Amino acid sequence: MSTQRQASQELQRLIEGRIRQRGRVTFAQFMEWALYEPGLGYYEQGSPIEPDYLTSPHLAPDFAQLLAEQMFQFWEILGSPSVFAVIEMGAGSGRLAEDWLTYVQTAHPPFWQALEYRILERSATLRRLQQERLAAFRDKVSWLDGATHLAEQDWDGIPDQSVTGCFFSNELVDAFPVHRVQVQDGALREIYVAVGETGFREVLGDLSSPVLQEYFVRLGIPVEGYPQGYQTEVNLRVLDWLHLLSRKLRRGYVLTLDYGHTADRYYSPHRSQGTLLAYRQHSSHTDPYVQVGSQDLTAHVDFTTLQQVGETLGLQTLGWTRQSSFLVCLGLTERLSALSQAAETVDIGQVLQRRQALHSLLDPMGLGGFGVLVQAKGLTDSERIHPLRGFCEPERIL
Repeated sequence: MSTQRQASQELQRLIEGRIRQRGRVTFAQFMEWALYEPGLGYYEQGSPIEPDYLTSPHLAPDFAQLLAEQMFQFWEILGSPSVFAVIEMGAGSGRLAEDWLTYVQTAHPPFWQALEYRILERSATLRRLQQERLAAFRDKVSWLDGATHLAEQDWDGIPDQSVTGCFFSNELVDAFPVHRVQVQDGALREIYVAVGETGFREVLGDLSSPVLQEYFVRLGIPVEGYPQGYQTEVNLRVLDWLHLLSRKLRRGYVLTLDYGHTADRYYSPHRSQGTLLAYRQHSSHTDPYVQVGSQDLTAHVDFTTLQQVGETLGLQTLGWTRQSSFLVCLGLTERLSALSQAAETVDIGQVLQRRQALHSLLDPMGLGGFGVLVQAKGLTDSERIHPLRGFCEPERIL
C-alpha cells in the first residue's frame, strides 16, 4: 500500500472518530481537516502538490513577470516609496515567487531596492518547499509567523495599519473551507457531515450561523425561493480575511486572482449543485469524501462579495476583469508576437512549447477566464483614478 493511501486512510479514520465523538460537523470543518490537518491533510503532506492541477505559474515565467509589471506600476503610482512590501498569501511551491523575484531584480533595480517580499503560508510543508526554492533570495524574502490560518489568526510581524505595498494571492480564496447549504421546503438548510455504516454521509440541519442567511440577504438573492434541492456554497472565511487585510494595509493595494463569478452568476438558480470540485491527478469530480487528504477541494469565488464587503471596510474597488484581458493589457500579445520573430534563431520546439503555454493563459474556458480584482486603501484622489495597466478594459461587478 502506498504511503499516500495509508495517510488518506489514517486521515479518514481520524475525522470519522472526531465526528463520532462530537456529532455531525459543518462541511467547512470537514474541508478544513481534509486540506490542512497537520501531517495528513492535502496541503500538509510531504509530496509536491503541483501534479494534481494546472495553475498559471506552472506554465511559463511570463505570468509572474507580467504580475510584476503591474506591481511595479503600483509602486510608481504611490510615489516610489523607499520601502514597498509585496505580501504573497498562499505561495504554493514558491514557483511564482521565484519567477517574480528573478524578473524584478533584473528588470527594475530601483523597485528591487525598495522591495520587501514577504510570504504568508500556513502549511509547514509548503513553507519548507518555498524556503528551499527561494534560497538564493534569502536576503530579500521573509516568512511571516502566526499564520495558522490566513483568514482567522493575527499575523505576527504585520502590525495593524503598517503595510505600504500590495497584498496579492493567486488561487488562494478558492481553497478556503466553505459551508454548503440546500433549499428544503422553502427554507435554507445547512449540509452537515456525519458518519454512517459505510463512511461519511450528509445530513441536513439548521444553519450553523445566522451569517449564512445574512450573506444572501446582503446580495439580494432570494435563495429560499429556488427549486427544492438547490445546493450551493458560502465562503464565510473570506469575510474574516477581508477584515484582516483592511486592518493591516495602511496604503496600497489588494490584488486577487482566482476562478469565480459575480454573485448573480454564482448563485443563479440554474447552477443548482454549486461549484465544489475535487481534483486529483489532473482530473476533477464532485465527490469530496473519497481519497480524503489525497485530493484538493475547491469552490469558486464570489467576486461580488469581495467587492461589497471590501468597500464597507475601506477597500475601494479600482478594477475587475478576466485574466486574459489583464495579461493582454500588460503585454502578453507583444510577447507572443516576439516569439514569431525568435523562431528563426532559437529551437522551434521551445518556441512552440512557450507559445502553447501563453495561449493557455488566455484560454477563456480555462485560466484566461479567472477573475482579477484590484482593491486599494489610503490612496489620494489622483492616485485612485490613475489608469492601471492591467485594467485597460475593466468590467463591472455589481
